[in-house]
Amino acid sequence: QVRFVESGGGLVQPGGSLRLSCAASGVFSIYALGWYRQAPGKQRKLVARISSGGRTNYGDSVKGRFTISRDNAKNTVYLQMNSLKSEDTAVYYCNVAVGQILDWGQGTQVTVSS
Repeated sequence: QVRFVESGGGLVQPGGSLRLSCAASGVFSIYALGWYRQAPGKQRKLVARISSGGRTNYGDSVKGRFTISRDNAKNTVYLQMNSLKSEDTAVYYCNVAVGQILDWGQGTQVTVSS
């Protein structure tokens, strides 16, 4: 079974950038993976996904600013976040993007504030 460990979050000013990483244990390369986020008082939401072959999709709120990528040799999926806005503040998680969601990791906090 796959387990996820997210890292790379922090405090950044509006307009800044962060790169999140998610290390996965278990069988990794066959899964379509996604980055999700949960803001205070809101539901967890998928913001970016990448297929096992590298095809990507983004939510409208992050399109053109975020880039998801994966390195199957390292069992790691990344989220490059540019032009960050205050509304991007949330805890970010990775998980599979299709089918039954697996156990969640601890997530990584991203705070965008001046």
